[in-house]
Amino acid sequence: MYLGIDIGTSAVKAVLLDGEGRLRGEGSAPLSVSRPGPLMSEQDPDDWWRATEAAVLSLPAADRRAVRAVGLAGQMHGATLLDETDRPLRPAILWNDGRSGAECRLLEEAEPRTRSITGNAAMAGFTAPKLLWVREHEPDLFVRTRTVLLPKDYVRLQMTGEKATDLSDASGTLWLDVEARAWSPAMLAATGLDVEAMPSVHEGPEVTGTLRPSVAARWGMDEVSVAAGGGDNAAAAVGLGVVDPGDCFLSLGTSGVCFVATDRLRAAPDNGLHAFCHALPGRWHQMSVMLSAAACLDWAAALLGLDDVPALLAAAEQARMDRSRPIFLPYLSGERTPHADPHAQGVFFGMTATTGAPELALAVLEGVAMGLRDGLDTIVAAGSSPDAITMAGGGSRSSFWGAIIAAALDRPLVFREAGAVGPAFGAARLARLCAEGHADAVIQPPAVTGVEEPDPDRAADFAERQQLFRALYSALQPHFRGHP
Repeated sequence: MYLGIDIGTSAVKAVLLDGEGRLRGEGSAPLSVSRPGPLMSEQDPDDWWRATEAAVLSLPAADRRAVRAVGLAGQMHGATLLDETDRPLRPAILWNDGRSGAECRLLEEAEPRTRSITGNAAMAGFTAPKLLWVREHEPDLFVRTRTVLLPKDYVRLQMTGEKATDLSDASGTLWLDVEARAWSPAMLAATGLDVEAMPSVHEGPEVTGTLRPSVAARWGMDEVSVAAGGGDNAAAAVGLGVVDPGDCFLSLGTSGVCFVATDRLRAAPDNGLHAFCHALPGRWHQMSVMLSAAACLDWAAALLGLDDVPALLAAAEQARMDRSRPIFLPYLSGERTPHADPHAQGVFFGMTATTGAPELALAVLEGVAMGLRDGLDTIVAAGSSPDAITMAGGGSRSSFWGAIIAAALDRPLVFREAGAVGPAFGAARLARLCAEGHADAVIQPPAVTGVEEPDPDRAADFAERQQLFRALYSALQPHFRGHP
């Protein structure tokens, strides 16, 4: 049995795979996000650990006793600052926190080679600009910082006592030389840090330590090895078998991600595309990210007085489908690809006296889909063009929304077993690789459960609406900055 743990934004998930790679059990525990000020998003690192223990202990005790290795996945970019006793100095600053926009410019000025070293433009979501913000606004805490960890790696520290990370997650810090797959002293120096403040870096299936005796006893497990694991999307790719060049998946979680595997670093930092190491040796990936995807559905359901997201989907199915229906810009937390704009905001456009809750619900679904199309087009412009897209994340469960996304992207969507489990499933596969050694059979794509083909007429309608969607952002962008 192999245990995979994913430290997400809204929950920690834990899954068990058996020796044949079949899903045997899953559990979860919720997390909350604090927003103490404009553009800010934070979590208490100790909440990750409490939720991890709750998620693991929700799994059957007999299955836990059979676990041979553990793998970790997690939300990327979060800045977890530890003091000399390895205790957090402040709440972690999360991936969707936009406060460090000015520091991005300062970082690229301090190290003009930032984009060539890291393969990425400096964006507010990344870890390094957050440390510059802390240095400027909380200098006493910066001086006391001895270690910076990513979210899943803080959980690893509690599990094993070791400070380690994997290369896919480290790629999102802006401190990694992504092509060389090693920390960059130049990038660390640009933020006033050095390698001593960093965890050791490892390939995803490598051993990074073993469970502490006290943790193993509480979990009812042996003191098994803990694999390096992966950033959430790289781990999800391993779970979906998206590992060979041109393989692609789309994740619909809190954020929306379009991920394409590559055989070498294929960077295109000037158009907002991410280029990171994969969670497997000798592989990289390209990734577009929109900061609010499924999160828009939760928000819209509450706004419209609906009970939950299924109620929102049901309402949207009742909407009028005329050409003048409203358009929604889904930038509730700013946007990353292709705009790299932490100040971007959500907008409903085109409402009339006949616009009701169904039309607004449909506009939100379509707006997220068009945001995803912007990301896919950025990837295509950078040289990759997937023919089909595997779906992942909780949003992949809705066939109605799937039809909308297939039309907006104008590509078939492939649904697979365990597609909704996501990063935790991939983390468990990395644990299996850690215990058994690399085997192609471990990372084969799960069985196909369905395919959503794009409707040609709807795809043509989306192609027209996409132009208005983009024009609206361009027209409003100067007015976002500085607006509450």
